[in-house]
Amino acid sequence: MTARLSLTGITKRYPAVVANDGVSLQVAAGEIHAVLGENGAGKSTLMKVIAGEVAPDEGRIEFDGAPVTIGSPAAAQHLGIAMVHQHFALFDTLTVAENIALGLPAGTPLGRITAELASLGERYGLVIDAAARVHDLSMGERQRVEILRGLLAAPRLLILDEPTSVLTPQAVERLLVTLRTLAADGLSVLFISHKLDEIRALATRCTVMRAGRVVAVVDPREETEQSLARLMIGADPPQIATHNAPSGPVRLAVHDLSLGQGAPPLSFELRSGEILGVAGISGNGQRELMALLAGERTSAPEQLMLDGAAIGALGPAARRRRGLRYVPEERLGHGAVPALSLAENTLLTGDSLRRHGFTQPAAMRVVAQRVIERFAVKAPGPQARASSLSGGNLQKFIVGREIDGAPRVLLINQPTWGVDVGAAAAIRNALIALRLSGCAVLVVSEELDELFEVCDRLMVLAQRRLSPTVSVREITVDEIGRWMAGLWPQPSQQPQQVSA
Repeated sequence: MTARLSLTGITKRYPAVVANDGVSLQVAAGEIHAVLGENGAGKSTLMKVIAGEVAPDEGRIEFDGAPVTIGSPAAAQHLGIAMVHQHFALFDTLTVAENIALGLPAGTPLGRITAELASLGERYGLVIDAAARVHDLSMGERQRVEILRGLLAAPRLLILDEPTSVLTPQAVERLLVTLRTLAADGLSVLFISHKLDEIRALATRCTVMRAGRVVAVVDPREETEQSLARLMIGADPPQIATHNAPSGPVRLAVHDLSLGQGAPPLSFELRSGEILGVAGISGNGQRELMALLAGERTSAPEQLMLDGAAIGALGPAARRRRGLRYVPEERLGHGAVPALSLAENTLLTGDSLRRHGFTQPAAMRVVAQRVIERFAVKAPGPQARASSLSGGNLQKFIVGREIDGAPRVLLINQPTWGVDVGAAAAIRNALIALRLSGCAVLVVSEELDELFEVCDRLMVLAQRRLSPTVSVREITVDEIGRWMAGLWPQPSQQPQQVSA
């Protein structure tokens, strides 16, 4: 049977790296085909080649048996290829229908779009209000909009890049059901995910890439998560360290902190030698909370107490000098400057690397090299630009840079978002090592498995409201999933809590 998509010997070279090295891949009609690999393995480059965003240097592409040249995203769309990127491309102030109209031929009536959205939503369980404005939608609903936008183009091949990274466990299961229904209707799906359990549950074939090459093509249903990880990394992934030591005194105390107009005040305590996790779907106040804790937004002085001292009115640099450091959600543009070298990026939070108004290039290089070696960052050296690193390696560098500052409190937002299993394990073990050294760690993450793996206590942000804190030993993933929808018990029904 003719393959829907056939790639033969695809090669793409950049000045410092061969991103794709003779890659071959076939996707059948109605097949859900996963692509698995470490950060920097070449997956994203390959998907951009298929979507017409990057031109290969060598190789052959066939679509439905015919040789094709995909010179632009428009050419890909004409063939019947749609791609849903990991980072959504929606305008917050426009309605769902207006956003979708932007990707359709000019003059397409909004009434027709609304009708087609209703029909597709009903058929595939992706119901959405076409008149709703995007800023009022949850991240899971925005994911539906992106998928529906792709489906409205009547594609024959749908590429999904990390489609479950912003969804609750319940929403993930609904999406997997939807994808199976789409495949049953003949749509081919290329599914990129670092979540090995999802790949095993969904895909019928999996192409594994390492260092730009295909190293295996397997049926993931016949593999274990451990065997898939070994294929991807080339070795067993690091084991997560145990962490049973009791916590110490309160290090960071939050009193009646408001995330914005109309939001109820939040109060909680973070102790030395513990990891406190904040679960929740993106957009429920996490960014505002971290900005207030890190000093990017200020509050009344006494609303934030660090080791007994009021810090609410202090900025980020003053808080760093007192031992509070921060890893933001956005790597490029917030955690690192893309055009600067890794050594130069140490200046962003390396206050000791300036003296009398002058930078210290030699000391910057020493710090960058130390972080590269300590956290196994794949980079040519301190002179490498931040933009040249894969997402996972840049994340390891940013986390390592902040840990190198010997924090007393570390705030970290989405520590392993879009990061492969090996890099994720390394980052999680680094956080546990910090905890064991007496640091107080606050982790915001949408990865519930991650929170249960590294945290001592959990709380949930939903609609800018904060749930009670609870020990990870006293609650299940499913219960936290319900809490993420705001359905936590009232005070008389709360599970037994660990004292804060």
